[in-house]
Amino acid sequence: MPDKGRPKVYSIAAHRGFADALVAGLIPRYAQGELGLARLTLLLPSRRTVRTVTEAFVRHSGNGLLLPRMAVVGDLDLDETLGPLLDPLGAAEIPPAADTTRRWLRLAHYLREVEGEAAGTGAALLRRAFEIGRTMDRLIAEGIAPIDLMSDAVIGIVGELAGHWSDNTRTFLMVQQHWIAELAARGEIDAPERRNRLFDHAAQRWRNTLPAHPVVAAGVTGASPALARLLRVVSELDNGSVVLPDFDLALASDVWDELGTAGVPANPGEPPFGRSDAVTHPQYHLKLLLNRMGIARDEVAAWHRSGLSAAPPERSRAISSLFLPPAASAAWVDLPPEWRRLGGVRLMESTHPGEEAQAIAILIREALETPERRVALVTPDRGLAARVVGHLKRWDIAADDTAGRPLPQTAAGRLLLLLAEVLALQAAPVPLIALLVHPLAGAGAQRASWLEHARALDLALRGPRPAAGLAPLAQRAAKANLGDWWAQVEAILAPLFTLGDAEPLDHLLDLLAQAAEALCGETLWSRPDGRALSAFIEDLRDAAAGAGTLLDPRDLHAVLRDAMDRVSVRPPWGGHPRVAIYGLLEARMSRADLVICGGLVEGVWPAAPSQDSLLPPAVLRALGVPGADFRIGLAAHDLASAMGAPDVVLSWAQRDEGGPVIPSRFVLRVRAMLGDQLDRHLDRAGVRFARLIDDAAAVPHHPRPQPRPSADQRRVDISVTGLDRLRGDPYQFYASAVLGLRTLDALDAEPSAAWKGQVAHLIMERWHKAGEPAGGLRPLAQNVLVEENAHPLMRALWWPRLAAALETFEGMILDAKAQGRQVLGVEAWGDMRRRDIRIHGRADRIDLAADGTLTIVDYKTGQPPTGRRVQEGFALQLGLIALIAQAGGFPGIAGEANAFEYWSMAKGKDGAMGYVFEPVLEGRKKSGIPREDFLPVTERFLDDALDRWILGDEPFTARLNPDLGSYADYDQLMRLDEWITTLGNMPDGAA
Repeated sequence: MPDKGRPKVYSIAAHRGFADALVAGLIPRYAQGELGLARLTLLLPSRRTVRTVTEAFVRHSGNGLLLPRMAVVGDLDLDETLGPLLDPLGAAEIPPAADTTRRWLRLAHYLREVEGEAAGTGAALLRRAFEIGRTMDRLIAEGIAPIDLMSDAVIGIVGELAGHWSDNTRTFLMVQQHWIAELAARGEIDAPERRNRLFDHAAQRWRNTLPAHPVVAAGVTGASPALARLLRVVSELDNGSVVLPDFDLALASDVWDELGTAGVPANPGEPPFGRSDAVTHPQYHLKLLLNRMGIARDEVAAWHRSGLSAAPPERSRAISSLFLPPAASAAWVDLPPEWRRLGGVRLMESTHPGEEAQAIAILIREALETPERRVALVTPDRGLAARVVGHLKRWDIAADDTAGRPLPQTAAGRLLLLLAEVLALQAAPVPLIALLVHPLAGAGAQRASWLEHARALDLALRGPRPAAGLAPLAQRAAKANLGDWWAQVEAILAPLFTLGDAEPLDHLLDLLAQAAEALCGETLWSRPDGRALSAFIEDLRDAAAGAGTLLDPRDLHAVLRDAMDRVSVRPPWGGHPRVAIYGLLEARMSRADLVICGGLVEGVWPAAPSQDSLLPPAVLRALGVPGADFRIGLAAHDLASAMGAPDVVLSWAQRDEGGPVIPSRFVLRVRAMLGDQLDRHLDRAGVRFARLIDDAAAVPHHPRPQPRPSADQRRVDISVTGLDRLRGDPYQFYASAVLGLRTLDALDAEPSAAWKGQVAHLIMERWHKAGEPAGGLRPLAQNVLVEENAHPLMRALWWPRLAAALETFEGMILDAKAQGRQVLGVEAWGDMRRRDIRIHGRADRIDLAADGTLTIVDYKTGQPPTGRRVQEGFALQLGLIALIAQAGGFPGIAGEANAFEYWSMAKGKDGAMGYVFEPVLEGRKKSGIPREDFLPVTERFLDDALDRWILGDEPFTARLNPDLGSYADYDQLMRLDEWITTLGNMPDGAA
């Protein structure tokens, strides 16, 4: 066994630029001869850093060179595996790793077995199983064996905690034991365990036999015990070294001690991590790594080269001062100016994320004006990154977010989830139409025709949701003349609607994939997101087949959404060569001339600490597992690294979509440390430009619409309800009758007042056609509500009022029959011509009274119009129907009307549901039209409207009677909000 050498551990300060400084030192040291550098082995933390270091070699290559061998030790956060160097084919004594997806599904099975019905089902069960697997990986990475969880110390801690902690810990242990038994039977081990063994295997091999060529571990900051042992061996090799990123060599000894024990307790028997450890400090995880490597801080030396984009040296000193732990930060009071100098660092505060994204895009665009200047946005907020990408398209700058997008946010991922949602919601209109108009659906030469049919079906499905399943949709499609096209769609979707309550997950995925490909063709799989989706489906399908997972098809959408959220689709090469957008992991070791750190608010950067839901913090601390706040220290280190760039912008918004937010604790530290120097570091220009870039010149208020169509355009038919709209708000009549515009109900809309009215009319119509049997109205109404697929909640809330009102109606009709009234027409359509203008409408009911006159009845589900409204000529429906009947406009009905009744289903003055109201001025009534004048007054109002608007030239003025209650269907079209407040300031005649 070779003798151990002195550990060779180096640090590259934040201001030097890690990748460029690393390469600047490696080339002169190892590039002797043509193959010198190619013999070097670089151990790097992730595949992203391989790309970063490769780019640095390209920048330093000069006339070209052969790159060193780069091996990835694997960052578990990026779900990467070890490179071939550390996972040799000859390591046969190390069992293979269990498939992580299969393990997830099997853990759900064991969790169900342990807890029974209490474990839950579907997505909730699988989420808990995923949490169990994540906790197991965390313990394995820290070298904690399952037996350690059963030690007396752990049992004693659990016994003193709340009951839910002991229950969770017991469940975790039982599920873990089941899984360990299955691993033993299969001859496998967990992936983190194999990773640990491979590290130990490589360390032992290099300890016994020195590698023939140099080995350098660079940028590796993972502090797991097995990795620390490997790095210790590499540092002791004669031709090996370890290079740490941003290790603070200038940190005072007392500050270093204040960081805490960091895995090395002061006294035997104490936990590895003390309660007062400064785990949120950016140097804490590096101290933990050095302690586990057995390296003293004094043994770390400074790297001998700087990068191409180095910042001033005083920047590192200021960064060190910025992140001082609590006690040491008292030194800020007496800190000399040169120790708090952050030249080149700007602070930018925006009002909201949209403004922040626009300001960042402007800063990027400005930076690109300088030739060869590189700019990077670093943010953990993927929503902010997406907004910046969108804003940069204004200038045709293609910027890719190298952190990727979650698979559900890609086109292919969305399509699969929409299919699963259509299955889960039994072809509900919203997901169905979203699926059919998806950009990939119906792709090919027939895409235009496909969209025409899909949009026609969209119109046919507007309003409340039809009954579940495909059959009701086929009826709607047939009414819209879409039968042939819908048959194709139904053939694709039908296999998804023949499933039981529990189906094999792999079978469900097969059906989804087949339906997706039938909808989109092979285009679905051709793009990067499609290839990622294909890999995801194959992986999950194989794992589900091996695990025997059964799932309720209604839970498939939620399960897929959770699983797909954990898959990122990273863009291929091809974005702007000088613009990069990184997540925190991707930004490590990268470098740019301008680095913009965006989304610096609490809960984002740093992210809110997420406590382990299975094992209590006290247990984790006793086992030697870093607490939840440990990741805050990693986020602080990421920020410290980013602040080493020559120019830095720290950006945050005052609020997000939900309300005000708190600036990041790191921002607050910067502001506090700068003190009276703060004002010179504030960047107000970017925000000012963001506010100005879309700030158009002021325009005057839009005038009140007063359209004047031609005489031919004015000659339109008037409905019995349209006359009220014409007199009350001529513009609304113009929009509906002249322009022919109609409002569209939403898909899956809540039942509206109009829908309730249609249902009530249908009930009364069917009851009349059935002969108006006594006691038959309530059961008929229930059948109609079922046919119309009324939502159970709406039915439960409306039914008591509807049933009571119908009971009142039934009593009134039977009383009327006893008094000699006969029904002449129900839901009868009729028309007449008045001055060559057609007046038309539907009569809800027309009765013949005992004296031979007609009674006009109109049903109302709410309150009827008041007598004053009728008297003023804004509710003339009953009078117009009477005029049509008098003119013989209803087939088989003739006579003069003498009674005009509203039958309301609302609550009457006596508290009962349902009553009759006549807008006739008689008795003690103070408003209405006298009975003998009802038809003459109606004629007068009708002729007035014809003279003014239909046959005359008066403009169709918007909101002619602004104090009159009106529908709001056309408020946006008339741009109401722009001028309604100016009515009082208009000159005479402007209205």
